[in-house]
Amino acid sequence: MSGALAKALAGIDPSLDLLEEIERLRKERNAVILAHYYQDGEIQDLADFLGDSLQLSQAARDTDADVIVFCGVHFMAETAKILNPEKIVVLPDLAAGCSLADSCPAEALARFKALHPDHAVVSYINCSAAVKALSDLICTSSNAQRVVDSLPADQPILFAPDRNLGAWLQDQCERDMLLWQGTCVVHETFSERKLVGLKSEHPKAKVIAHPECEPAILRHADHIGSTSSLLRFSQEDSATKFIVATESGILHQMEKLSPQKSFIPLPPEAGCACNNCPYMKLNTLEKLYLCLRDLNPRIEMSEELRLAALTPIERMLALS
Repeated sequence: MSGALAKALAGIDPSLDLLEEIERLRKERNAVILAHYYQDGEIQDLADFLGDSLQLSQAARDTDADVIVFCGVHFMAETAKILNPEKIVVLPDLAAGCSLADSCPAEALARFKALHPDHAVVSYINCSAAVKALSDLICTSSNAQRVVDSLPADQPILFAPDRNLGAWLQDQCERDMLLWQGTCVVHETFSERKLVGLKSEHPKAKVIAHPECEPAILRHADHIGSTSSLLRFSQEDSATKFIVATESGILHQMEKLSPQKSFIPLPPEAGCACNNCPYMKLNTLEKLYLCLRDLNPRIEMSEELRLAALTPIERMLALS
């Protein structure tokens, strides 16, 4: 946490009703609050729009608000700015990054791309604006199959940055793809050993998993899909108990929408809360209040970079 942010947090009047102040500022600023399913439940509950990466991109594109408050991580707020250059886009904590995005520096991808000039670059949206600018198409876990299938069958593909999503796509789309070896710090830590134990303990439970999980986890899954797909499946399927292999923030919505059902978060191998994304959880009500009050920290980028990154995002949205 920066010294300036720590000082601002310390200066908040403890008698303030933060929810009331956020509501007041939201109206005064003509602001929209977008939140990802992996945010804490208290932020999910006050968001104007809640969704996964694709849904949030679409909401950012379509909003008529003057200010976009993005309760997610940095690459998501960047995407909102790329789609809305004229709007103010703020992120409650600039340190809310992404291990997967960090695993693919733009300079390294540019060098790798130069070695494979015949390959179309398809990048998962969990990447920086600079990586998006190097890409031919962007995808999310919601539309990745459609995006890959939109390319000619004989077109070689370089897929970045998530190797697990890429490997799953290879099987689903029956395509041979060159995979960047990036992973998500949350999804790569789930324990197959503990999953087998949970299945034995709860034999009627269905396993639902995000495709960023390691193949050892996915082979046990009854349903594999994006965050919104997992949520939808948990509502529509007849099972009453689910073992959930993705970031545990989604359980808040699952429990709200299906209170009669049980949801068990899959633990990691280590004895820690590693199924909580440490970056997503940096956003708090206090920081949300401050960014609405001060309209900082803002997401900014050069127009040259924005336009380069916009092209593959627009191609994705047209396919979605």
